[in-house]
Amino acid sequence: MICKVVLLALAVGVDVLLFYSWGAVAAHSVNGYLLRVWLCAALRCLAPLCVALLSLGDMNPLLTRFITAHGLLPAVVETGTATLFGGETPCASPTDLRCWIIYAGASSAAALFWEITFPDNDEEAAGKEKKQKARELFVRVLHMYKPHCHLLLGGLVFLFVAVGFEMAVPFYTGRVIDILGGQYPSDEFTSAVLCMGLYCLGSSLSGGSRGAFLFCAIHAFIHGVKIKLFGALTKQEVGFFEMTKIGEITFRLSENTKTMGRTVCLNINVLLRTIIKTLGVIYFMMALQWKLTFLVLLETPIIVLIQKIHDKHHQRLSLAVQDAMALANDAAKEAVSGIRVVRSFRAEKHEAHRYDDRLTNIHTLKFRQSTVTIVYLLIRRLTGLCMQVFILYYGRLFIQSGQMTTGSLVSFILYHSDFADNIRAIIYHFGDMFTSVWAAGKVFEYLDRKPQISADGKLNPDRLIGNVSFRHVNFAYPTQPNKPVLQDFSLELKSGHMTALLGSSGEGKSTCASLLKRLYEPQDGEILLDDKPVASYEPRFLRTKIALVNQDPVLFTGSVRDNIAYGLAHCSLAEIQEAARKANADDFIQMWENGYDTKLGEGVRQLSRSEKQRIGIARALIRRPQVLILDEITSSLDTDNENKVQQALADCPNLTLLVITHKPMSIEKADQIVVIGEGKVQERGTHQELMDRKGSYYKMRDKIFAWGNSPQRSDDAVASC
Repeated sequence: MICKVVLLALAVGVDVLLFYSWGAVAAHSVNGYLLRVWLCAALRCLAPLCVALLSLGDMNPLLTRFITAHGLLPAVVETGTATLFGGETPCASPTDLRCWIIYAGASSAAALFWEITFPDNDEEAAGKEKKQKARELFVRVLHMYKPHCHLLLGGLVFLFVAVGFEMAVPFYTGRVIDILGGQYPSDEFTSAVLCMGLYCLGSSLSGGSRGAFLFCAIHAFIHGVKIKLFGALTKQEVGFFEMTKIGEITFRLSENTKTMGRTVCLNINVLLRTIIKTLGVIYFMMALQWKLTFLVLLETPIIVLIQKIHDKHHQRLSLAVQDAMALANDAAKEAVSGIRVVRSFRAEKHEAHRYDDRLTNIHTLKFRQSTVTIVYLLIRRLTGLCMQVFILYYGRLFIQSGQMTTGSLVSFILYHSDFADNIRAIIYHFGDMFTSVWAAGKVFEYLDRKPQISADGKLNPDRLIGNVSFRHVNFAYPTQPNKPVLQDFSLELKSGHMTALLGSSGEGKSTCASLLKRLYEPQDGEILLDDKPVASYEPRFLRTKIALVNQDPVLFTGSVRDNIAYGLAHCSLAEIQEAARKANADDFIQMWENGYDTKLGEGVRQLSRSEKQRIGIARALIRRPQVLILDEITSSLDTDNENKVQQALADCPNLTLLVITHKPMSIEKADQIVVIGEGKVQERGTHQELMDRKGSYYKMRDKIFAWGNSPQRSDDAVASC
């Protein structure tokens, strides 16, 4: 360690000695002066590199870049000064240690700039892979703009015209100043002012037309993407929605599609405009004063470094804000959709605190984002101010030497202001384009996602018997893959028979219905419909022939007629009324003022659970299904309505009826009663067979009767609470 410190001190000493040796060589001509500078620069590169190699053994790329920049920077500065201005800088001759410190600081900044802009090793490889993926996403977005290419083409034409007009305005501004300050004919002044006015008008009209074309393209693109994304989402399996939060889905559907639309129309539009404008600015600046232009170009690496650091932190915080907003939306939607539960458990304060925590997180992230922006603006303006001071100082020298006019200097300053803004805009919009592309990546993630449940079935028979077989089925939900719900489950459902699944909650009854409807796929085993796998049937046909009525049917905004005929293109009122009568729903619907045209949905008409279930049954029956599944629907029906519904279903010929319940009292008339426990069939048979067997079914009924007839029932119920 001591040896390394000594060698490091020796390297610094040698470098300082060589730096002071600049004035030791007697060379007065420019060529001799530059030769001396580059000779010392070569020695200042080689000596520290040799010492570092001896002390460290293995050179770090960052250290190599720093030593190289530290040795060559003074020579580059002196050569540029001698070429442009024909003189030497104050640091060209022997001077104090301040010049050495200035060059060391500049070298460190240059090495840091390279490290941030072009990272090495794994980071570089990751950056290249990230850029490659971003490029692929961008090409996909560009391809999706193909139907709107005429709008893009119109916008690009007006873009070029607007930039051309805009570039000429500062030039004629300086021309007018020169005319006012000298002895020029009056017609030249009139001509210059007229040209400047016409260019301003042309730039404004072209810019407005460009914006109109491109915004039309954006809105058309977003509309198309939202339709495609919504269609892709509706094709996903139910497990996808259980594993993905609703807030994330809606955020991608609303916000990410908008961000995606800006990728081409706004960012590429601004980039093209800015790049063309920057080239035009450099051309006019070179025409006005080429030496001053090279001085201005030295500002570019500083602008790039500052902008790149800002964009890196700003984009990271922007993505974090988007994620935090999605979480906040989730919290709000959960609280609103479950307001009855929230109110029942008096959890209003808890939900308010939870939502407040999410909003506080968003506020914190946005505060950090604002802080980064404030610091960036401060540094940017200080840099611009320093460069303007340099321009004014050297511009005065050029005016005094007759190389520029006052008007030319004013035009140059105007062009410089545009130049700095354009460089920052190019860097910013490149970064913003990457952000937009990653937002597009999230949209493509859903568009490209293939449903885990295959929809390749082709069977569409004219006649379906309705026999169903579960054969050795094993299943676990995607959210809990290590917790099996059904284990080696086998069951036969006969056409024209009523089968009842009985069991406690969580034993797998509703899972059987979901598997039969192909809302999920079993991990093992198979489910057959008329001796053919359900996966071989065409999905739309299968879901028409197998109808499911849940415990709490979902009713959509619209009329009763729309809800019963939901998903069917052509249904007459007579068919709707017939289905409602079978479900024992026609009577209470006719009692309403508007009958079947009564509006349902949130905030319109609140239905009882029994009414919702009967409308749900009508919605299933209108499809004339071959297999009907009633999942706990008798829990909210009184005895009279339950008997009427069962009688109506009994009149349906050859209907395979599967009733899922946890109440043994409502299924005594079933042709087959199946008791499920721990994901397996514990026993099966008719009501009388199971009662004679005195197994699980018998014990369940006996327990219910014992509890119902106990004089202590009310006291025990109160005590249990």
